[in-house]
Amino acid sequence: MQFSVTRESLLKPLQMISGVVEKRQTLPVLSNVLLSLKDSELLLTGTDLEVELTGKLMVDEAKLGGEITVPARKLFDICKSLPENSVINFSVEENKCLVKSGRSRFSLTTLQASEFPKVTEELETFSLEIPQLKLKELIEATSFAMAQQDVRYYLNGMLFEIGQDHLRLVATDGHRLAMADLALQTTSPKEGRQVIVPRKGVMELSRLLSDGNEELSLTVGQNQIRASMTEYTFTSKLVDGNFPDYKRVLPKGGNNVMLGNRQELRNAFSRVSILSNEKYRGVRVILSAGQLKILANNPEQEEAEEVVSVNYDGEALEIGFNVSYVIDILATLQSEDVRTTLSDSNSSALLEAANEKHSEALYVVMPMRL
Repeated sequence: MQFSVTRESLLKPLQMISGVVEKRQTLPVLSNVLLSLKDSELLLTGTDLEVELTGKLMVDEAKLGGEITVPARKLFDICKSLPENSVINFSVEENKCLVKSGRSRFSLTTLQASEFPKVTEELETFSLEIPQLKLKELIEATSFAMAQQDVRYYLNGMLFEIGQDHLRLVATDGHRLAMADLALQTTSPKEGRQVIVPRKGVMELSRLLSDGNEELSLTVGQNQIRASMTEYTFTSKLVDGNFPDYKRVLPKGGNNVMLGNRQELRNAFSRVSILSNEKYRGVRVILSAGQLKILANNPEQEEAEEVVSVNYDGEALEIGFNVSYVIDILATLQSEDVRTTLSDSNSSALLEAANEKHSEALYVVMPMRL
């Protein structure tokens, strides 16, 4: 295998693939990136057995095709440290990969490509086309609510619900829930399909998506989901489990509606949170006509109080929340004003954008006993 390529064209795909490759591996080959050269097309593949990412690029000069695996992180660090616009020459001799550029020369250990685990392609059940920017916005609107290292393993991921006329993403950690919708015609079966994409898969996919209007093809199989773009193919295993029935969690019939400026509320909650209990993060929210009072205290007997003018004429209410959850939602919403719907002191709050333009996302926060 022998080829040459510019530093810039190799650096970005290597950086993306290094994100998939775990630093500590049980199998040495999983720390490697698979290089496959055919004609002038170079494929780079990294995997952790759950998520696989393949990037493709055209090389400047291909002298000899073939495939080999080399340490991903070391190769990325070498390329990154070379001067801009360098031309890098690769060759494989006696189980070593030689990387040369200008007066620099590196010799890397290799492992045979036959040892590299490939994700087996499975028959697709259906696929859909979606603009990359739209999918990126859906993930950014919901991913913060995913659980981390929860024993309920199905919460450490995101629900992709594909209906015939919509794509819906839902994430929850059991205390809060985020949901975002996109109207979309799909070839999904009539009853729709729900799949859970693991947390790492969601985060890596989000990194890949561009801010342009390019489409990506999302293919859903029995055990995996695949996203195909011009330069990358991303595959993730699905989480085997049942996601909670999120529709039961959505508060219904709340008749106390508060409208407030999102940034003002965010700033007020942030200031009060400084003196909240560091472990439980609870704040007391008191709603009365035209105003919202936020109170916090901590074991050191320190107290904080903020009063925010809001549009509210419902009954007087007092309710406790985890302040971090409220701040996360207010930071994620893009609208100028936020609408909060409450039933009583023991029911969850429903937060959403107050205007139609940003109305695709809904957020639910459970109350806290203080």
